[in-house]
This record gives sequence, structure tokens and C-alpha cells, in this order.
Amino acid sequence: MSAAQAQQLARLAGSSAIEKIAEHAWRIRKAAPADGVAPYCEKERIDYAFIPEGRRFADLKLLAMDMDSTLITIECIDELGDLAGCKREIAAITAQAMRGELDYPQSLRKRVGLLAGLPEGALTTVYEQRLKLTPGADELLAACKRHGVHVLLVSGGFTFFTERLKARLGINYTISNRLEINAGRLTGRLVGDVVDAEAKAAKFAAVVKQLGARSEETIAIGDGANDLKMMALAGLSVAFHAKPVVRAQASCAVSWCGLDAIVRLYE
Repeated sequence: MSAAQAQQLARLAGSSAIEKIAEHAWRIRKAAPADGVAPYCEKERIDYAFIPEGRRFADLKLLAMDMDSTLITIECIDELGDLAGCKREIAAITAQAMRGELDYPQSLRKRVGLLAGLPEGALTTVYEQRLKLTPGADELLAACKRHGVHVLLVSGGFTFFTERLKARLGINYTISNRLEINAGRLTGRLVGDVVDAEAKAAKFAAVVKQLGARSEETIAIGDGANDLKMMALAGLSVAFHAKPVVRAQASCAVSWCGLDAIVRLYE
């Protein structure tokens, strides 16, 4: 975002109080929601949010985020499907589920069933060769560590990945699904209950209670329909490169920037 764009947005929002807060990020104080802001930002590919004045990142107690297509750039199950020779079929089901068009537990069991017989080593291949952190993830997690903000990683994906990321990145809490493995191969089944929208929300609520956090001290970030119940519990919910159904219900959306933009939402 340029200085000229910031000035135009300030005019649209009826303000002249502009502060540069990063190389391509600006804060406009005393900005009023106006009809022209959203279409201008969409046209110029600018992420924006209206945040109450005085909200500080350092005051947060909990940041919760989804894993696939949020903390990391891939959908792990789609990449496993690629190694199993059925990526297109799995990806199509994944996309429908994230748009909220399919029952999530049913869709997950169907996708996992397509992985039956895949060697256990495929999990390591995906983690080591295909899994990449989303741009800005390091900066966001560093800000959490710097300010003592606890991090919860929620996923309808698999413990193989969440537990490795937890250890590698210093994440405090995780919840995800466990793949059943027998004789070195995936059986096409899960162990235990499916981690769905209700399970994500319940884990979020449990951690909030454990930390004694108020709603305004929490933030939840997600991209799919199965994140919405968790996001509804947070003081601020962010739709990150998300499906339309998620953008419509979130406090704000980050559609162009990386995860470091989350830090810029606060003072």
C-alpha cells in the first residue's frame, strides 16, 4: 500500500490522521466506515480492517489459527492424495467442505478412505518436501513469543503435522485428527472422533477458560467453514485468504497480505 492510496482511503473515511506503521502498512485514525472503502480496497488489492482504537497486540492472551492453508500454504490431505494418485478427487471434496457445502466429518472420512494403503513414509515426504509456512508466519509467531501470547493450532488435518509444527515453532496447544496406521501403511481410517467445527470451538473455549482470558484478549484466524464456530467465540476473527462464507462472517479479512498483517491490526 502506498502513501497515495493511504491518503485516498483517509479521504473516503473522512479522516486526515494517517500514520505509517510499516513499509507498506498505514493506520488511519478517526476513520469512519464509508461505502467507498470496500470497493476501493478490492480494486487496489488492499487489506483493511476497522479496529477499535487502543487495541494492543501485547494485550492478547490467545491467538488461535487453522493449520492447512493458514499457518501453512498447503492442504496436507491433498498432498497425500497426490502421492496416492487421487489428488484431484480429494481436492474437490476438500474445496466443497471448506465452502461449507458438505458435512465435514463425512467428507473427511471419505477423503481419508481414499488414502488406504499409502505407505506411512508419505507423511514424512509431505512434511519435509511440500509443507511450507505461509509468508509472514515467522513474524506473527515471533510477536506472540515476544508478548507472551499463547498460540493454539487447530486442524481438521492430522497430528503427524501439528505435533511436528508444535515442537518446531514453539506452539502451546494443538488439536487435530489421528490417522490409523497398520503395518506401515495408512488404513484409510481415523482413530477417535473427528475434529470438526464443534471440536475446534470447544478446544478454543477450553483454552480461553484455562488462561482466564476475556473475549477481547483473543483472536482466531481461519480460512474454511469448519473454522467459523471457533472464530465466533473470539474477540477478533480474521478470514485469511478465505472462502466467501468465511469472509462474510469474520470481523475482517486478510486476502492479499501474509500472516504478518495480523500484527498490524493492533497497536
